[in-house]
Amino acid sequence: MSSFIALGEIMVELAQTGEASYRRGFAGDTFNTAWYARRLLPEDWSVSYGTCVGEDAVSDEMLAFIAAQRVDTTTIRRLQDRTVGLYMISLKDGERSFSYWRGQSAAKTLADDLGWLDGILKGREMIHFSAITLAILPPEKREYFCGALTRARQKGAIVAFDTNLRPRLWEGPEAMRKGLMLGARTADIVLPSFDEEEALFGDTSPQQTLARYREAGAELVAVKQGGGDLVLWQRDSGDAVIPPVRVDTVVDTTAAGDSFAAGLLAGLATGKPAGDAAQDAMALAAKVIQSTGALVPAIFENGGEQ
Repeated sequence: MSSFIALGEIMVELAQTGEASYRRGFAGDTFNTAWYARRLLPEDWSVSYGTCVGEDAVSDEMLAFIAAQRVDTTTIRRLQDRTVGLYMISLKDGERSFSYWRGQSAAKTLADDLGWLDGILKGREMIHFSAITLAILPPEKREYFCGALTRARQKGAIVAFDTNLRPRLWEGPEAMRKGLMLGARTADIVLPSFDEEEALFGDTSPQQTLARYREAGAELVAVKQGGGDLVLWQRDSGDAVIPPVRVDTVVDTTAAGDSFAAGLLAGLATGKPAGDAAQDAMALAAKVIQSTGALVPAIFENGGEQ
């Protein structure tokens, strides 16, 4: 059986449903990718999530939720003195802002036990992580975490890195730049967003973003531009520009990038050319942003995406 694992933090999500009402769920950028990947990959692929949670009631509920989504939970470590984080999404004109409570988050210990981490990465065909995965770790543990990914990559795993930025999680801009380049040097596939790269690195074009990650050693780079063109580069086939899918009404951009990552990685994993996989990924993300919340089951119902 082929195997996909995403690594990071899943949190309690409070998603705005009205002016003063919220719906509780469980989500987090790399878990969102695993959730969509499970629905896109064939059944002969296993999909796992690697993280740490507590031993309290909300952690129990979270594990039950993950298992109910057909995502493997045997790669999740439990810690008695920790719990899980919480975030709240507020919406204005379809754009989201986040408030976080994650002081006792068990996921911050993701790189504390390298024997456990190496064990859950063993034999994986594809591994996915993000800049948020790195940002929640203490600076020295980021190096340890990426070392484990490098060992898995040397044994044949394809490693994908989403440069998803949450500036408040980092010690400052220089730490962000250092962290992104650390992650990029660990990965075969890099998925940056141009607006974030423009703000952090001063990039003046998507091609400049692409060049930086190409030079860091990536085999494939997909530079996202929100509702604009996707700039795609693959070492074997060169550059391509893929136009966006038109969306008349944007409801909630939460998980747009996470679902895009799932669509692209699932397509590549099942043998699609990079351009075709990217087009499918953009179509999926376009559907996701027309609903509220990170996880949108309705997309896969009534003959939707499979």
